[in-house]
Amino acid sequence: MQVRGLLFDAYGTLFDVHSVVEAGRAVTSDPQALSALWRQKQLEYTWLRSLMGRYEDFWAVTGSALTFACRRLGLQVSAAERQRLMDAYLALDPFPEVREVLARLRDLPCAILSNGAPRMLEAVVGHSGLGEHLRAVISVDEVRTFKPHPAVYALGPARLGLARDTIGFVSSNGWDVAGAKAFGFQVVWVNRQGGPLEELGVIPDLEVRDLADLAGALGR
Repeated sequence: MQVRGLLFDAYGTLFDVHSVVEAGRAVTSDPQALSALWRQKQLEYTWLRSLMGRYEDFWAVTGSALTFACRRLGLQVSAAERQRLMDAYLALDPFPEVREVLARLRDLPCAILSNGAPRMLEAVVGHSGLGEHLRAVISVDEVRTFKPHPAVYALGPARLGLARDTIGFVSSNGWDVAGAKAFGFQVVWVNRQGGPLEELGVIPDLEVRDLADLAGALGR
């Protein structure tokens, strides 16, 4: 790959969404099940709201997904417990290699392009200390729809000032990889779980196990 800039997905790519498991231990004996269903419904609600043309920001979507997940799992959650679970999304842990890799990529303009609401992204980037490595933190809130809508991906070239085919888009989410590739980015799939490629008619330009492999592939 020859790229002049990089766009990173946030949730699941830079930040481990399942670090909310620790907060979940206060309300269930199976916090992994809560985290998995919460994440599943969070994504489903972004796609459904985009299709319905009924945008709410990612904080509201995350709250709705949590309410559903708790009801589906039969969990009785107090207002204070629910707030602690939601707040966990503002302090997600970055994956272990992220900080070092972004430092290795410092000669390339790097930015986040995420479904996250602006205040969510500001909080998680601040908590992780990654802001010094990022040229921009871009939220779908600017276009009021969610990935994989092309209008979202178009925010990246506009902010970086680069042509789309010179930008590498990096995501751990197969559906996001497909959307970014269809838009015209060079695409890197961070396949942390060793899963199969989505059957959406597109193939990533590069598949890596983690972001350290990405830096190596780019010669950094």
